[in-house]
Amino acid sequence: MRRALVVGFLAAFAACFFAGAVLAEPITLTYSVFFPPTHAQAKAAVDWAKEIEKRTGGKVKIEVVAGGTLTKAPEVFKGVEDGISDIGMSCFAYTAGRFPVMSAIDLPMGYPNGMVASQVANEFAQRTNPPELSGVHLLYVHAHGPGLLHTQKPVARLEDLAKMKIRATGYSAKVAEALGAVPVAMSQNEAYEALKSGVVEGTFTPMETLKGWKQAEVIKSTTMCKSVGYTTAMFVVMNKAKWDALPADVQKVFTEVSAQWVRVHGAAWDQADADGLAFTKEKGNKVIVLSAKEDARWRKAVEPVIAKYEADTPGGKAYVAQIRGLIKKFSAPMKKK
Repeated sequence: MRRALVVGFLAAFAACFFAGAVLAEPITLTYSVFFPPTHAQAKAAVDWAKEIEKRTGGKVKIEVVAGGTLTKAPEVFKGVEDGISDIGMSCFAYTAGRFPVMSAIDLPMGYPNGMVASQVANEFAQRTNPPELSGVHLLYVHAHGPGLLHTQKPVARLEDLAKMKIRATGYSAKVAEALGAVPVAMSQNEAYEALKSGVVEGTFTPMETLKGWKQAEVIKSTTMCKSVGYTTAMFVVMNKAKWDALPADVQKVFTEVSAQWVRVHGAAWDQADADGLAFTKEKGNKVIVLSAKEDARWRKAVEPVIAKYEADTPGGKAYVAQIRGLIKKFSAPMKKK
């Protein structure tokens, strides 16, 4: 009898021990990032994951899979919805037409830098909470500094750009077309070889790609057209079922860290732009600043792109007005410095 009690006690103890061990297992998540592992934004994603792990006391472990090896850039959002990855980062613009509200961020609004663009993009997404994002849990949004023109041949006037084949995505394609170029859609992963082989003659992209994606090696000139500077908003989203299954305290950590990381990405974008400018100058490439008269011509040329969005999108005028207000809001502190 005593032996049976001892055996029963040991069995119960073992069951509790192993149950505790199972409960102590961390929550493991995969994070698909389209940037190459060496890119500053991929590194920011890794740091975000580490911060989540740190603040949850090891309850969460996140495996960052960079370079589009888990899901390609245009497939990241759907991959998160379908559970191919638990978390994903990519561009709204890579899935044309799917994100009508969020595409307003990408209009040529004259973004001054990545810090402002990231804060504008994230606050706009949080305020509007568009139905197009209802299939996932939105963690945060960030956006690059002003998209500029980088070409094989120098472009100092609109006439120089006429009929040139320019790599562009989303609204940057509409900007290229409004300026007289021929837009060619492709992701950053494809742009280097396309520029090198002559499939395209230039690209609309932020300065950071000249170093981050090595594109300064395959272009010869940059046109500083900041007044028509568009951005590309990038989402960080999580599978809805995975989010709903997280304990409340873990969800709180995700929310807090994500809010903080908007500025981390913004700072990384601005540093990367500065590095890209330095890198292209080292390569001996030209940097052309438009004259005031020419700059005004470019601004006027892209106005129909914004007007068409306002006319075609329900609530479009309100979205554009809201974004303009947010640009002023987040630019103001920087102007005081």
